[in-house]
Amino acid sequence: EVQLVESGGGLVQAGGSLRLSCAASGSTFDDYVIGWFRQAPGKGREGVSCMDSDGTTYYADSVKGRFTISSDNAKNTVYLQMNSLKPEDTAVYYCAAERGKITIAAMPIAYWYDYWGQGTQVTVSS
Repeated sequence: EVQLVESGGGLVQAGGSLRLSCAASGSTFDDYVIGWFRQAPGKGREGVSCMDSDGTTYYADSVKGRFTISSDNAKNTVYLQMNSLKPEDTAVYYCAAERGKITIAAMPIAYWYDYWGQGTQVTVSS
């Protein structure tokens, strides 16, 4: 079973950047789909960006061109580079993992992920 720990959240001004990290223990990412989700107060959990072991990626329309998902297999860590941040990006960001493969259509759906981190707060001020 994989355990996930997110880090890198914080307070940033609009237009700024943050890099979130998701470190895995208990298993390697080799056979997992990794997803970044976010949840703002009063809203549902939204799939932001996902990547499978073949490198297939998904980005929500709201973050395309601004966010980039990447992985460092040697460190067993997945990153979410967030540039040109907007106040509407404010949320708790979660890392999630699901063993094996899921379709691109399923990638942004939280239901399909069995393993979750504790979340990290990202606040973007205007």
